[in-house]
Amino acid sequence: MAEKIIAVSAGREITETEFNEFLSKLPEQQQAYVATEEGRKQALTQYANYFLFEKLGYDKKYDQDEAFIATMEAVKRELLGQYALTQEIKDIQATQEECEAYYNEHKAMFVKEAKATAKHILTETEEESKKVLEEIESGAKTFEDAAKEYSKCPSKAQGGSLGTFGRGQMVKEFDEAVFTAEVGKIIGPVKTDFGYHLICVDELTGGEQSEFAEVYPQIMQQLTTEAQNKKYMEVRQAMIEKYGLEFK
Repeated sequence: MAEKIIAVSAGREITETEFNEFLSKLPEQQQAYVATEEGRKQALTQYANYFLFEKLGYDKKYDQDEAFIATMEAVKRELLGQYALTQEIKDIQATQEECEAYYNEHKAMFVKEAKATAKHILTETEEESKKVLEEIESGAKTFEDAAKEYSKCPSKAQGGSLGTFGRGQMVKEFDEAVFTAEVGKIIGPVKTDFGYHLICVDELTGGEQSEFAEVYPQIMQQLTTEAQNKKYMEVRQAMIEKYGLEFK
């Protein structure tokens, strides 16, 4: 089936396939616009203009200007260098066996981040904290109501809720108490530099080992990148030994 011709610029036929390829290489922020009818028409005009001005360049022999030739040489040097490197590393990819071995040797790296969802009540003294705890345990007040009434932390407006946070985000004493707590059980008073806390952990997640299948893509990318970088350095060193490199 013959290619659909959508424009002819300076005698150059522009096919729908090549134009779509041109569109696909535009920056991501332009993709939504060129997907519209108006945007597509404007992009086609831009693409057609390349051939008009290319023709102008040949007509006026701008392609023979020294400045143009120097620019083309610089562009060629950069593109050829990039292409050569790409060719050298294109077939380098970590194997599944290598990834599995890395996973088994570095399992500690693939433990899911521990997170907690908790609420607290902050008081200035231990006595105040114990008194609030008694009220909650007696059923006189819920934890949330007690937080709104007694807590010195801005979280009191949310019933003491601190939302969800990861291990190490809170001060040491608070962090250790939360991540060793029994879910749903009030603990404290816990002393920190801020005062005394009553803490209730609503949920604890993470801390377990990730399965190999979960982290395989991550390991594959890491090992492949490392192998490609190693190849790059080997090729570079070989070229230096063959042709030399000296900084003045």
